[in-house]
Amino acid sequence: MTPVIELRGVERSYGEPPVHACAGVDLAVHAGELVAIVGPSGSGKSTLLNLIGTLDRPTGGVARIGGADVQELSDQDLSALRAHKIGFVFQQFHLSDGVSAVDNVADGMLYLGEPRSVRRGRAKIALDRVGLSHRRDHKPHQLSGGERQRVAIARAIVSDPTLLLADEPTGNLDSESGAAVVELLQRLHRQGTTVVVITHDVELAARFPRQITIKDGRIVDDTSRPGVRA
Repeated sequence: MTPVIELRGVERSYGEPPVHACAGVDLAVHAGELVAIVGPSGSGKSTLLNLIGTLDRPTGGVARIGGADVQELSDQDLSALRAHKIGFVFQQFHLSDGVSAVDNVADGMLYLGEPRSVRRGRAKIALDRVGLSHRRDHKPHQLSGGERQRVAIARAIVSDPTLLLADEPTGNLDSESGAAVVELLQRLHRQGTTVVVITHDVELAARFPRQITIKDGRIVDDTSRPGVRA
């Protein structure tokens, strides 16, 4: 079966002289996996997230996401891939102030060209999946941090992506709210979504069945591949 994420010798460098933020990464993530990518600040986690999420292209190697070679796709094709196949969750929530939860979620489908009534209907279903059907008319300032992150997750899953990428999803939350978000991600995984969490938190990463450790732009440990060690 073709991996959802397949990186072979992937590199990403910036500037002159080049700084190698990603230095020859080999990685395969298959459908239905629940993975944590963990590393300290400056380790290359954000660069790896951008490459997996097709927000950036590699300067070397091959990156295939959902079976598609990122280097061979136009910018328009990459946008379509993100809209249909990838959901993003960020530490800062990125919700629109003054807009209800249901419309914040519905806006996650703007690029799909669906009518507003269809988008709102699917948004209500997504909010129900994250346990917020009773808060769908509330605006971000009326929600707790944990609830806002659950709205952001609902927005990420509203188009039923095959891959959910979560960047420090508990970083702005207290421990109780963070634990609830982790349990939600685990439940979405059990329902069939491939989930990859980017984090600096070793304790958080330990709650996932597969942990990949990155340092200096390289994978130095992968619990699914015992031979991978720094």
